[in-house]
Amino acid sequence: MAKIKKLRRSGRRIFKGIIFLTISGLILALAVYTPIFTLQEIKLVGATYLTQEDILKVGNIYIGEPLFKLETDSITNRLSQDLRIEEVSVRRILPRTLEVTVKERKPVATIVCDYGYVDMDANGKIIDSYKNLKKMQIPMITGASVRDLYIGDDVDDKLVKKILSFLQKLDSESLNKISEVAIISEDYIVAYTNTEKSIQIRIGKLERLDEKARLTEDFLKDLATNPNPIEYIDFNYTAPFIKLAK
Repeated sequence: MAKIKKLRRSGRRIFKGIIFLTISGLILALAVYTPIFTLQEIKLVGATYLTQEDILKVGNIYIGEPLFKLETDSITNRLSQDLRIEEVSVRRILPRTLEVTVKERKPVATIVCDYGYVDMDANGKIIDSYKNLKKMQIPMITGASVRDLYIGDDVDDKLVKKILSFLQKLDSESLNKISEVAIISEDYIVAYTNTEKSIQIRIGKLERLDEKARLTEDFLKDLATNPNPIEYIDFNYTAPFIKLAK
């Protein structure tokens, strides 16, 4: 008799377990496929240059996907392969958001290549490429170009790399105020501001880079409060020379 009771109790436990698993499966299925929990928004944190479209493309993510079907570890791994991204984390925010937090690899300048344009970091590594010039927040290097280089490759032009080294020494605010760095000759480099009336910054030879970067930052910060129209500033001399516009 005792054995029969034990068997009955065991049968009830198994039955309850099956019911529990069935209900849990139904709840999970509802959570996965219900329209309430579908991806409608990418919350991109920490990005300056990357866009939501970049994250969707690189992460192989589609708006309207069931939120719980998105494998955050896989998305993180795919995004980590992009050279523009140094660090990344991904998490779901119920009911319809995917939060992507990134630390970007900083692009320092753009240069023309044989199929369009490429962005480079301070070490000359190409971290992005595109056919049509986009609205830039970083300077364009002119007077030189690169050929047969793609994302992940390194620029080996010594003059370009020196310019990148100079630009890397500028803070972000100053870097974003320069529209172009022109190679006139090996010993004569000129930068241009992106102000309403462009101003020349005559860097000259690529030497004393720490000093010239500091002077450039100071000059760009003072522009906002300087009442005098300036044609150019020249760093070729021991003391910077400013030529006022007529």
